[in-house]
Amino acid sequence: MTLSILSILAGAAALLAGRRLYWLFVAAIGFIVAADLASRLAGVDEAWLVILIALAAGVVGAVLAVFLQRLAIGAAGFLAGGYVVMALLDFAGLDLPALSWVLALIGAVIGVMVVLALFEWALIVLSSLAGAGIIVQTLELSGTVAAVTFAVLLLVGVVSQAAGSAPTTR
Repeated sequence: MTLSILSILAGAAALLAGRRLYWLFVAAIGFIVAADLASRLAGVDEAWLVILIALAAGVVGAVLAVFLQRLAIGAAGFLAGGYVVMALLDFAGLDLPALSWVLALIGAVIGVMVVLALFEWALIVLSSLAGAGIIVQTLELSGTVAAVTFAVLLLVGVVSQAAGSAPTTR
């Protein structure tokens, strides 16, 4: 339950503040990816340990974002691009074990290229995509409800971030 609440908060932070507070976006993505990897790949069953690993990854991501901006932004683009592909495969109900990793890697590379080429809009779009995906996945929505919720959240994230007049804190 605590992990779900933290995941929804991280998703909302990425969705609504990814452009203005890019370090928060990097921290949120680090948190979500670390939590997912710890429980799914490493087989960590203890909720407190998953949260601790995820929080540590989020803090490391935030610190790197502040001190090593280009590297951190590239890493966030890599993780967000891969995460978005994995979430889309989940939404579509596709279980392609070997192919999903290849597609996630392609998505990750595209995420890096997009972030570095179009920094401001990349942050808006990727943080909105990732935030919407995190929230929908955490709520365990599926089918049409998941697709509609994802689309609405994506639109809310892009519009709210694009409308913000505050410059990015770089």
